[in-house]
Amino acid sequence: MTERRFAPVRAYEGRVRLPQRKTRHSAGYDLEAAEEVTVEPGQVALVPTGLKAYMGEGEVLLLAVRSSLAVKRRLALANGIGVIDADYADNPDNEGHILVALVNLGDGPVTIARGERVAQGIFVNYLTVAGDQPGGRRVGGIGSTGRT
Repeated sequence: MTERRFAPVRAYEGRVRLPQRKTRHSAGYDLEAAEEVTVEPGQVALVPTGLKAYMGEGEVLLLAVRSSLAVKRRLALANGIGVIDADYADNPDNEGHILVALVNLGDGPVTIARGERVAQGIFVNYLTVAGDQPGGRRVGGIGSTGRT
């Protein structure tokens, strides 16, 4: 079994903090912005975390926007929920760099500061159907599942 953990991607080694749960009963690990990013009204911006995640077979890392960003700053995940598959880490396109896609639902630009907590990552187990025999393998980063 692969050890479940976060690690920096090479470009951000020594420049990012590894995510932590803030309380004993927190489900999510807080992911921080590795760079300052401004999200214009009605636009989507990718916020780099500088991180990748390792997990075991049958596990996935789900990303949810922090509620404070949604309520106070009108930001949401552009894809509703982020899904980081176990084979995303160390892919040849982007080394498994976790990027948080935020959409600005407000009227003015919103700037995310470097080090600001933007999302929560929650590791969960998933189930598959009987007879499931996927034959593909990941050959890239975002949007590459299914390419062979």
